[in-house]
Amino acid sequence: MRGPLPRIASVRDFYAFEQHVMTCRSQRGLGMVPEWYQIPVFYFSNPAGVIGHDEPVSAPRASRALDYELELACVIGKAGSDIPADDAALDYVAGFTIMNDWSARDLQRQEMAVGLGPAKGKDFATSLGPELVSWDELADRYVGGRLQLDMTASVNGRVYSRGDASTMYWTWPQIIAHASRDTRLVPGDVLGSGTVGTGCILELTPEAVGGWLKPGDVVELSVERLGVLRNHVVAR
Repeated sequence: MRGPLPRIASVRDFYAFEQHVMTCRSQRGLGMVPEWYQIPVFYFSNPAGVIGHDEPVSAPRASRALDYELELACVIGKAGSDIPADDAALDYVAGFTIMNDWSARDLQRQEMAVGLGPAKGKDFATSLGPELVSWDELADRYVGGRLQLDMTASVNGRVYSRGDASTMYWTWPQIIAHASRDTRLVPGDVLGSGTVGTGCILELTPEAVGGWLKPGDVVELSVERLGVLRNHVVAR
């Protein structure tokens, strides 16, 4: 029922938690845009940048604002296109895993100011693991299109973030359906949930937690039933 991650074909990262989106936008003096409630938006990340459990991670050379992001992700196990947004969409899922969508916030800020991206603020690393947990093993926690799983993030043993996967605004069937619209999902495609509420330093503010991540820090993301994904920050 549990196994290693397959070869990653692509990485789509969604923006499905309203609390995270609302908080980060309010910090910039922005309200929610109505379009966010109309479609489950995502961006493409870099499958060549995927790293695993206990692997080291480094910030890009030009960055001084490395951040973690506490997410979960489903991995597609069966090819399909134009998948309906109902519970049968889970038939296309091989399993779920933990995802850390590492972010260089200073680089990301530059890119987003231009209105395109994120790109170099993201594609240096995405952590997945420690294993792939099958949909069957999680079905008893599935309610209303969402998984009811506790989520936490800690840095050097200190808990920074606490959330629940059930607080997603968009459901997994909606995410899978949108990702497959007018295209073909294939085994190894990764669909990230986006960051759970409180699930990154940007949302908490670096002042509240003692700054951005730095070499020597150990980041552990824990999701109930999925295990603990650990990475060590090292100098590039």
